[in-house]
Amino acid sequence: MSRRAVLQVSKLLDKQSRNTTAIFNGATKISKNSTFANYEIFRVAPVLGGRHQNNTISSVSGETKEEKTKLGLGGENVKNDQGGKSVVSSYWGVATPQVRKADGSPWRWNCFRPWETYTADTTIDVKKHHEAKTFMDKFAYWTVQSLKYPTHLFFQRRHMCHAMLLETVAAVPGMVGGMMLHLKSLRRFEQSGGWIKALLEEAENERMHLMTFLELSQPKWTERALVIAVQGVFFNAYFAAYLLSPKLAHRIVGYLEEEAVNSYTDFLHDLEKGIVQNQPAPAIAIDYWRLPPNSTLKDVVTVIRADEAHHRDLNHFASVTNFSDLRFSFFLLWNSRILCLWNSILRGCGCKIGELF
Repeated sequence: MSRRAVLQVSKLLDKQSRNTTAIFNGATKISKNSTFANYEIFRVAPVLGGRHQNNTISSVSGETKEEKTKLGLGGENVKNDQGGKSVVSSYWGVATPQVRKADGSPWRWNCFRPWETYTADTTIDVKKHHEAKTFMDKFAYWTVQSLKYPTHLFFQRRHMCHAMLLETVAAVPGMVGGMMLHLKSLRRFEQSGGWIKALLEEAENERMHLMTFLELSQPKWTERALVIAVQGVFFNAYFAAYLLSPKLAHRIVGYLEEEAVNSYTDFLHDLEKGIVQNQPAPAIAIDYWRLPPNSTLKDVVTVIRADEAHHRDLNHFASVTNFSDLRFSFFLLWNSRILCLWNSILRGCGCKIGELF
């Protein structure tokens, strides 16, 4: 395209952008007293074409930096009406909507929204234990037990650091399981029965536990290095386990959540004894779990323990549901005859696949 054509197109887009801006400014004045007056998106001119077009329009029309800041173009900051603070606009030049609480105060978190908050059910039984009876249950139980003792030896009574490491591991299984079921749903052209959303929400909930503890303590470089190593090993190991047997993978997570409940119970005991300082709850925890404003760390640990107990029951339940179509899916992707050969070997030994997995 010639330079003359580019200038003509730029002028046309500039005119369209100015008309759209006038329309949205008028809509802002009309809806100033309405429900939508709280959203900054009505003060931003939508621009088609993204960052490249924003630069083209600015070069032709000669807009000043203050005008671009007001319109939120080109990735600049957008001025709001509260104390002159600025919020970062999105890539496309449209500012993030200003969400408010029920009392009218601005919502300060981008990692979750008001409609994603909830009140934890702290009446759940935190002493429940699934008795390992089958070979696979015993294998899952002793796998978790073998990982528990080195962890306790390393952290001892440093509950805050122990909780942060625990959450970096506990947030992995839900993401892996949700990803596997998502791919299965696409591959099989069928519904997931709600399991994808349930597992991804579990992963997000565990991540919010980590974000809460980061408001209270920061890990050392040794602990950060340990998290990188553990996460790399655990992700690949759990991914392989889920490919071989989803039931085994969920049973392992069920026992892992049982140990998490026990760890938070010890945390609460030390808080009650005064060994750990019962400091005020961080603001992110108060908003996420809808806690009273005067809540303390003990209240936060209590609701987190309740979340872990719910994850425990969810994964133990998932371990007894029908995941037979995901068994040995890794081998099925390579060659279906491998499964037939493996099944014939088991039959020759007097075993069945269903009895092992």
